[in-house]
Parts: sequence; structure tokens; C-alpha cells
Amino acid sequence: MGIVVQKYGGTSVADKERIFRAARRAVAEYEKGNKVVVVVSAQGDTTDELIEKAKEINENPSKREMDMLLSTGEQISIALMAMAIEKLGYPVISLTGWQAGIKTDSNYSNARIKEIDTERLQRELDKRNIVVVAGFQGINKYDDITTLGRGGSDTTAVALAAALKADKCEIYTDVDGVYTADPRIVPNASKLKEISYDEMLELATLGAKVLHNRSVELAKKYNIPIVVRSSFNDNEGTVVKEVSSVEKLLVSGVACDKDIARVAVIGVENVPGKAFQIFSLLAKENINVDIILQSIGREKTKDISFTVSKSNLKQTLDVLTKNLHVIGAKDITYADNVAKVSIVGAGMVNNPGVAAMMFEALYDAGINIEMISTSEIKISVLIDEKDAEKAVRAIHDKFKLHLLNSNGK
Repeated sequence: MGIVVQKYGGTSVADKERIFRAARRAVAEYEKGNKVVVVVSAQGDTTDELIEKAKEINENPSKREMDMLLSTGEQISIALMAMAIEKLGYPVISLTGWQAGIKTDSNYSNARIKEIDTERLQRELDKRNIVVVAGFQGINKYDDITTLGRGGSDTTAVALAAALKADKCEIYTDVDGVYTADPRIVPNASKLKEISYDEMLELATLGAKVLHNRSVELAKKYNIPIVVRSSFNDNEGTVVKEVSSVEKLLVSGVACDKDIARVAVIGVENVPGKAFQIFSLLAKENINVDIILQSIGREKTKDISFTVSKSNLKQTLDVLTKNLHVIGAKDITYADNVAKVSIVGAGMVNNPGVAAMMFEALYDAGINIEMISTSEIKISVLIDEKDAEKAVRAIHDKFKLHLLNSNGK
């Protein structure tokens, strides 16, 4: 008997039937004698609907007020889930993020969890209550509600599992597990039986929608195995853990991220310190930069290109334009019709020629590469957004990832 944390995403609690299905899963763990914590996201498209409501009132609301608004989606879900468990005849209590003791920094809309005060949670679990916690949210030192960024409910679940020293953390979603590519793009994608934290972290960061990257970071830090499973069937899911199979796969997956924009700072003076100037300006605004490419200097100037998320594009352009004279650049251009396609695999590090295979797949498909970024276990390319899905399928076929099966790893 131990502590089990279960997380249900928006599609898993989208309507009455799904809420009761999730409630019965929680009750089944409770019946085994376990203490159960259930983390839920906002129902279905609630968050998107709330964002639209905000736009009707104010095109550019403050991030603090957006957090106040968006946190209500999860509050609806926890109350409904608790009512369902109550209806099934079991003791239950719902808690918002702040009631559950989740304390964050003050980076509204993308806050990080600093600590979790588990006193209330432990008290409720000791009373043999099933505890339903609002995902995606916490409270900062000013007692303001904060949210953890899209997909933040995964992070809530793993953080709670770590704080409570849980025996198991299950992430229930609308897919059966972690696949070699998005099955909606690649119908013959293979489901992985297991995957390492490092590989999953790369895939999550690079656009795979299955898990929030910060949740994987936390799981790795505290060595908490995560099981990704479907909330719609009883199939075995994918285990995300410290080390996967001894024979590491050359490529474990292909990911695609369309929420990306390329920014180019043109004609920067070719002297030391200019890159630092540009990226320190962005760092002060908490803007994450991904792929960076600096051209060879010509006529005493160089161009620096990089990628940011589309949501940060306007802020990036504003900051750089305002400081154009400080940077000493001639112009700033951007493109928001790009996509990043990446391959990830722990086996890459000892196998030369992986990049060549990926580039050959893109060449055969007639797809042009704009930028390239590599690490020990990943290769990312920036391409035209209209070619994104074709690229994923071409690369997936090239590495024969459809031949993997759930017993193959």
C-alpha cells in the first residue's frame, strides 16, 4: 500500500462519462488500499475558450489577470471530479493549487514550482480522503494565483508525487503512450514500451505533446517513473524512467513543433559582445531562445538568427526594435511560417551518419532546411511550416520506426 498520483488531461475529463471513467479509475486504486491524489486539467477546450473571452474584453491583458482567469478552468474540473467520486460513494475533497500548498515564483503565465507544503495534503490523505488537486496552478509570495504554462498539470502531478514520495505517477491522456511520432501525422507510428528521461525530455521540449517538459525534468531529478496511459482503455502505457533498454535505439522518435518563429538580426557589427547584448536583453524578459545561427562576418558585420515561440514573437521584436541602436544592427526580420522537426535517440551518440540519413530523407522529399541544431541525442531542423508533416513522415520512414513495436523496447 502506498501513495498513487494520477493525472487526467482535458480530454480525459471533457464530459460526464469521461469524468466518471476517471473517477472509477481513482476509486479502483483506493480500493487496493492506496492513498490517492488525482490531478486534473481544465475540461476539453475550456482554456482556449477563456482566452477568447479575455480577448473580447482586452487584446493585451496583464499576465497576472490572465492567470486569475485561466486558473478557474481547473477549479471547475476538480469540483466536478470530486462530485463524481462522492456519487460513487467514496470520501473525497477537492483542493485548488494554493490549498494544496503549491508555491511558485512570480513569473505569471509560466511560473515554476518552488516548493510544496504537503501538510494539508497529508492531513486529508490520513483521513482516507481521495484528494483531487487542480493542476497547472499555484500561489506566489504575494498570495497571487499563478499558472505553470500550457501542459503544466503534468508538472503539478510529478511535483506532488515527488513531495509526497509517491510510489507511482500515472499520466492519463488521449493516447496509449509515447509513440515514435504523433499517430495523427504518422498512422503507422509505433508505441514505445519504455523511454529514458533524457529522450522524453528532448521529445517534450521539441514539440511532442504527450508530456510537459518540466514534468520530465522533475521526474528525472527525483527519479520518479512516469507511466503514460490512455484514459479510454486499459492498454499498457509507456514507462518513462532513468535508463531504458541496454541496446539503445538509434532514433526513438520524431517530433514537430509549429509554435515557433524565426527572428534575424541583420548587419550586427562583427565585434565581441554583440551576441551577449542581444540574448541578455531577451533573458531579462524571460524569453526562451532555441536554435541560434550566426553567419560568417562580411564587411565587418554578421547576421544572427534564432527561434522563439510564436507567443514570444511580438515581445521579442518589441525589445529588439527598441534597442536597435544599442545592438548596432541594421534591421530585424522575422518569419512565423516555419516549423521545427527533430529526431531524438540515445543511440545517436555512438552512431555516425544519423544526421546524413535525416538530411537525405528531407532531400528525397524535396524539403529545404533553413537552420540546424544538434546535441548528443537530438538533431533539429527548421523548415517551412507547410512541409512539416511531410517531413515527419519522410524521416519516420527513413529510420523504419514503424517496425518498432511495444515489445521492441
